[in-house]
Amino acid sequence: MEFIKRHYKLILFSIPLISFALHYYVFNLDLVGIHVWRQTETQTVINNFYRESLNIFYPHVNDFKYPGRVMQSEFPLMQWLFALCYRMLGPHIAITRVLSFIIGLFSVYGMFYLCDKIFKNKTIATLCAWCFNFSPVFYYYTLNPMPDNMALCCAIWSTAFFYSYINTSKIKFVIWSALFLGIATMVKLPFILFGSFMFTFLVVQIKRREYSLKQLTSIFFIYVLFVIPAIAWYTFVMSNLVGGLILGAFDIKQSFSYWLYILQGNLLSVLPELIINYASVLFFIAGFYFLFSNKLYRNKNFNLFLFWGVSVILYFLYELNMIDTVHDYYLFPFLPPIFLLVAYGAYHMLMKRGVSNLLALFCLCALPFTAFLRIHARWDTKDPGFDAAYYEYEKELRNLTPQNAYCIVCNDPSNFILLYYIDRKGWALKNDQLNNNVLTDCISKGAKYIFLVDQMDSQPEIRTHLDGKIFDKNNLKVYKLK
Repeated sequence: MEFIKRHYKLILFSIPLISFALHYYVFNLDLVGIHVWRQTETQTVINNFYRESLNIFYPHVNDFKYPGRVMQSEFPLMQWLFALCYRMLGPHIAITRVLSFIIGLFSVYGMFYLCDKIFKNKTIATLCAWCFNFSPVFYYYTLNPMPDNMALCCAIWSTAFFYSYINTSKIKFVIWSALFLGIATMVKLPFILFGSFMFTFLVVQIKRREYSLKQLTSIFFIYVLFVIPAIAWYTFVMSNLVGGLILGAFDIKQSFSYWLYILQGNLLSVLPELIINYASVLFFIAGFYFLFSNKLYRNKNFNLFLFWGVSVILYFLYELNMIDTVHDYYLFPFLPPIFLLVAYGAYHMLMKRGVSNLLALFCLCALPFTAFLRIHARWDTKDPGFDAAYYEYEKELRNLTPQNAYCIVCNDPSNFILLYYIDRKGWALKNDQLNNNVLTDCISKGAKYIFLVDQMDSQPEIRTHLDGKIFDKNNLKVYKLK
């Protein structure tokens, strides 16, 4: 405990070094793993901002299924900023991964700052940063092109700045907080949930009257001012319905056993294994114990955290059908409140002498290893999450066709992965979508090549459109089209 207190700066400095060392082999890997469809979607937008136009209001993808190849869902601020870096440094997946990693580090130090402002204790704040950094789900996505990373980072800093306002009453912190909340909401709509923290503060203070009505009104309108652009954007997107915006997916028609399965899967597997990290579970449980034993619920600001947690739980229930047991990155809003509790539990376990102290030290040291062991398999290039031939022969496939050739790829329900890997514009089809009418339509719109799997080329209605085979390896065949 004394070591952490005296050398907290050294520990904070070691976090990026350890994380970088554990991730080192990933930086040059192309996109693979869980939710590679979402990663390639984001990276495709980055690539097209870089190559075509930097108009941030028109994020282009490669699939002509989308009108004008424009897919509008979240505001593509992160993609646009990455594309700017591409124009300065050149296009390379390592640039994307490094930038994502840097955003992740800002999230880690944001957690330190937030925890320090809440507990006014550098040791708890250091433990918070350490444990948060090795949350397996954060450890994985912090190197992948996911806008959720940027939204989480901004939401953390928004809450941290607001707590600075609570401590100092300086209005500049409200402005910074509102700015970061507005950006977080623009980048990913669910992160508007972090505004519940500030909203609860306003409601509580109206009753307590520790702040004047003028002060509270000013705070309210500052937040409204910065959140309006996000609300305007999502209102526009909803009205156009271009892209895959998910507003809510709670389906009352599902059976009780289905909901029970999802709840059980998230509570018993996703939460301890991916969100918290098995080595931090004891801290999480201890956090609840010491919260009640030390009567933290009597703190005048406890309601802020209580309603913050309730809002996140309600979001989880609302999106339960979409989250299922696989969309772990949808649970990013849970990370800050969970790891504040984890840090508090770890601190009090370290304060105890004997077995509790030794066990806490062991768990803290184990965190990097347990995070690595749990996530390492997700970057498996032999089983990348799609047809491995596209990864194995990526360079060869990209050189098969002219740069401006329109292509059809089959067996791709994601609409993004395979067109990303061949780096061409065209049409991504599921297996059951390929038929004579679809093929004829694509050819009439300029399709020149088709990528087939299995025995698709043996079907008479498909063969009539094939001109010549130019690639045949690992069950992947590429044909010119007549």
